[in-house]
Amino acid sequence: MTSTSPTRRLPKWSTNFGVQVIAALILGLILGLVAKYSGSTSEAPTALGQSLDIIGSSYVALLRTAVIPLVFFAVVASIANLSQVTNAARLAWQTLLWFAITAFISVIIGMGLGLIFQPGVNTGQEQPAEYAGRTGDWLAFLTGLIPSNYLGLGANTKMVDGAASTSISFNVLQILVIAVVVGIAALKVGEAAKPFLAFSASLLAIIQKVLWWIIRIAPIGTIGLIGNAVATYGWDTIGALGKFSLAIYVGLALVLFALYPVLVRSHGLSIKQYFSGVWPAVQLAFVSRSSVGTLPLTQRVTERNLGVPSGYASFAVPLGATTKMDGCAAIYPAISAIFVAQFFNIDLSLTDYLLIALVSVLGSAATAGTTGAVVMLTLTLSTLGLPLAGVGLLMAVDPILDMGRTAVNVAGQALVPTIVAKREGILDENLYNARRSGDPFSEDQPTAATEAGELADAK
Repeated sequence: MTSTSPTRRLPKWSTNFGVQVIAALILGLILGLVAKYSGSTSEAPTALGQSLDIIGSSYVALLRTAVIPLVFFAVVASIANLSQVTNAARLAWQTLLWFAITAFISVIIGMGLGLIFQPGVNTGQEQPAEYAGRTGDWLAFLTGLIPSNYLGLGANTKMVDGAASTSISFNVLQILVIAVVVGIAALKVGEAAKPFLAFSASLLAIIQKVLWWIIRIAPIGTIGLIGNAVATYGWDTIGALGKFSLAIYVGLALVLFALYPVLVRSHGLSIKQYFSGVWPAVQLAFVSRSSVGTLPLTQRVTERNLGVPSGYASFAVPLGATTKMDGCAAIYPAISAIFVAQFFNIDLSLTDYLLIALVSVLGSAATAGTTGAVVMLTLTLSTLGLPLAGVGLLMAVDPILDMGRTAVNVAGQALVPTIVAKREGILDENLYNARRSGDPFSEDQPTAATEAGELADAK
């Protein structure tokens, strides 16, 4: 008789994603300091410094690779859901209007905090060599909305050491414009467009799965990003990024615990019931760092806890998962743009602040659930003409910030359908005010639609 030794498993805490991110931050900080004080510079990096740079930039490249198909197919799929909604035009307009209102208020909060905290001031950093000394303007923004080709792509070729080097770039707002037009056209075509819409939904699901795999290796990317930032900029970076992170979380707290309760109460609804209803989705969003990944639970609590009719929720919540990002697309880009300008000692004008607000409101439709911060940061900096070196710098602390940002995103994605349903008189307030109990994924939990049917039968 042979005996088998028990299989050794890793401690549960070591497999926790949050623990992995914190460990990666600490390890990246240590490796960055080692590289810094062993003589690594941006012009002449050591082997360690170069390795950290490659790891960090490769992770950002992985995220950016999926941006184009994700934005396009997420927006097309959301618009296609309009065909399932009664009184679709009015509900869609009200939903988009409240998306814009809450995004605008959030970006104002973000800009205010950026000016109050001034997280990038006194770092002593010089402007990057590639910075052309210009900031954004309205004409460039408006002309940038017109697609230059049907893919929204651009190419730039330059000579490097006698050889031609071509780089591909993309304009997220142009891709958004193309996606909106294609989505509306698919709705108008009707039956003939069903195969295309089915293909779009299928491809979107595949892209989301790939992105989730990329998110899971974020701790590895974090080591490279924070390590390279410390090796390149030194102690000033650590202090500035800490102050920046604090400003972000203060802004997120103001939106979640001040702005949203005011909107809930102003519509005659209970603040306590709103938070108790949406909290399961907020918790999952904080851990998963993905609005798209949290989407099934967000839609479930919006219907079953907050009383939004399932027909409307099936349009508004998925649309919100790709376009409603008060954390990623309002608070974060506003403070980030101000931080990058301060960090590289660049002055912003009133026009620049107005552009930040406009890009945040319009560009939120291009955030697409899992890479919202990267897309919006790139979009905002490029629109303002600020150094894109800020993307890699801020990505160093992105995993820590993304937990709070995603939680606020999801809370807003459930809030707006609730407000619109209340204003349109279709909110099931009995379900909204009901006692919270049970598993939100349990099939025996009532929804707004099933309760309405039961009440009709009882009559």
